Amino acid sequence: MDTSKRDRLWEQIREETAEGAWREPMLSSFLYSSILNHKTFEAALGFQLASKLESVTLPAMTLRDLIEEAYDTEARLAEYARADLLAVHERDPACRKYAQPLLYFKGYLSIQAQRVANHYWHQDRMHLALFLQSRISDVFGVDIHPAASLGKGFFIDHATGVVIGETAVVEENVSMLHGVTLGGTGKERGDRHPKIRKGVLISTGARILGNIEVGEGAKVAACAVVLEDVPPHTTVAGIPARPVGATAHAQPSLEMDHKFRREKNGE
Repeated sequence: MDTSKRDRLWEQIREETAEGAWREPMLSSFLYSSILNHKTFEAALGFQLASKLESVTLPAMTLRDLIEEAYDTEARLAEYARADLLAVHERDPACRKYAQPLLYFKGYLSIQAQRVANHYWHQDRMHLALFLQSRISDVFGVDIHPAASLGKGFFIDHATGVVIGETAVVEENVSMLHGVTLGGTGKERGDRHPKIRKGVLISTGARILGNIEVGEGAKVAACAVVLEDVPPHTTVAGIPARPVGATAHAQPSLEMDHKFRREKNGE
């Protein structure tokens, strides 16, 4: 994302927040401390994450320093944070303003916190990464291993109960709802979690288990249990999940249409 777009996004967030402070004077202190007192998008996001995840043993100021260090060292974190925010605004009809995910949406905030944990995991700071994972789970009800690979434009709607395992890979422009599990199938070690290719839509309560691939542009129906590879641009449903038709869109994640058509007579 180029600098001009980045600046426009941040300016839009600040304008929305200033209007909110004017409309709700009782919340002005919260809105100023969260958004309006900060000079950059990254600083505001770092403040939000630190204020949510702080604990007695790791206070907010220390967390802010750690998050700032991660953003300074790994530039893609800020790029991905913006892409994720735009994804929420584009795909969630409940998101009417760009400031909402940054202020209120735990799906968005949990993804950004995991990205920081992932940074420190790859810096061989395992205890810090796992501490952040634990706090993310406690605060947001979302359990994503710090080693999991998350692409940009990732959207988790509602988010409660989402579990993503250590060797899972989620490529860009994936959308999922609450209660989704990307898990293993036993106690084996090594590469044991799903690979979700770009443009996939995963509905509420789906379970995708094992080192399997959900192909590009596929769709997984609500409460499906997926134990085998899903071909690209295919909708699967049921327990265990089976193909029920082709997807209507190249990237169902962008449309957020959870309906599906069952195959008839080989169509």
